[in-house]
Amino acid sequence: MTSLPPPAVSLSADEARRIALRAQGFLGAPDRRAGVRGVLRHLGAVQLDTISVLARSHELIPYARLGAVGRATVDSAYWTGAHAFEYWSHAACILPMEEWPHFAFRRRAYRDRLHWSHDLPDGAYDTVIKQLRTEGPLTATDLGGAKNKGEWWDWSESKVAVERALMYGEVVCTERRGWKRVYDLAERAVPDAVYHDDLDDTECLRRLVRLSGQSLGVGTRADIADYHRLKGEQVDAVIAESGLVPVEVEGWAKPAWAAPEALVSTPRGRHRTTLLSPFDSLIWDRPRTERIFGFTHRLEAYVPKPQRIHGYFAMPLLAGGRLLGRVDPAREGKTLVARQVSLVTRKAVRPMAEALVQAAEWVGCTNVRLERVDAPELREPLTAELARLT
Repeated sequence: MTSLPPPAVSLSADEARRIALRAQGFLGAPDRRAGVRGVLRHLGAVQLDTISVLARSHELIPYARLGAVGRATVDSAYWTGAHAFEYWSHAACILPMEEWPHFAFRRRAYRDRLHWSHDLPDGAYDTVIKQLRTEGPLTATDLGGAKNKGEWWDWSESKVAVERALMYGEVVCTERRGWKRVYDLAERAVPDAVYHDDLDDTECLRRLVRLSGQSLGVGTRADIADYHRLKGEQVDAVIAESGLVPVEVEGWAKPAWAAPEALVSTPRGRHRTTLLSPFDSLIWDRPRTERIFGFTHRLEAYVPKPQRIHGYFAMPLLAGGRLLGRVDPAREGKTLVARQVSLVTRKAVRPMAEALVQAAEWVGCTNVRLERVDAPELREPLTAELARLT
């Protein structure tokens, strides 16, 4: 690892937590004028996932920060006007269009890969590129079908080709229709100002490390690397020139860095009370979540049902700058069902009730039904609080 001078700044664990919350948009009044696109630019990446319980995760991210912004408004903000594109960052993510140049290093790396899990017949790649050039933006279905007949994972030749072109950067996705990616030639869909902004690998990494530090507020080497799934040695190579400031955080065993603007003033303001998607960038890094909030969370959607502890899509409750519990939600018609509620303290009863009612209203539900409450003594006060709010 890079040899570093002693940190000039020491932060308490509480200061680090507040810095992280402010950097992620949960402390202080939200900038509603900037809207969903402002949230995306601020975070630098919004993770996509197919699971939809209350809503899809990319809808839950701006909701958690802005409140009840319309879901159609969210989709329009992402998918119109070439303001964003999809690519591999922390995972499959929506990224601000201005970050297109920063991922040139990854596009080049994909081109240099010798191994692919799907074979591609000669000419299939060129055929897809030619079809897009001739016909304009198309879905995989338009290109000839996403899958072959047979197993669900058996991609068609055209799907393999267009996804490979997406990874190479010859094709880009700047829109979804009915959750289907719409592919277009990058030379046509990406604005010239960023399409022709060629960066070498070192500059790509330097910028991404800086942006990761800004989005995190403060983080360890592992935190910073995880944000856009960089390698530790890639972070080491550029962090000294990234503009991030070495800091020491109380209780953190590893060195840390902070965005200098995060250290200018003490984070203050109103805390958000909300339910978080498990894919929210505030908590997507589980070791960081445990270190900052003392809260262990795991997505159990892919865990066999008998082995689940908190439920299929348990959403942590953020209130007062703390993670105070979680709920596994579902929707049945106009009812939001709290299938399982876990609270770490009795003080979490009111915030949980508020978060459930607000979420229900946002997705068009008219009432909330409790099923299991892990602490039986909290069921009655939670029921009473829900009744008061509805």
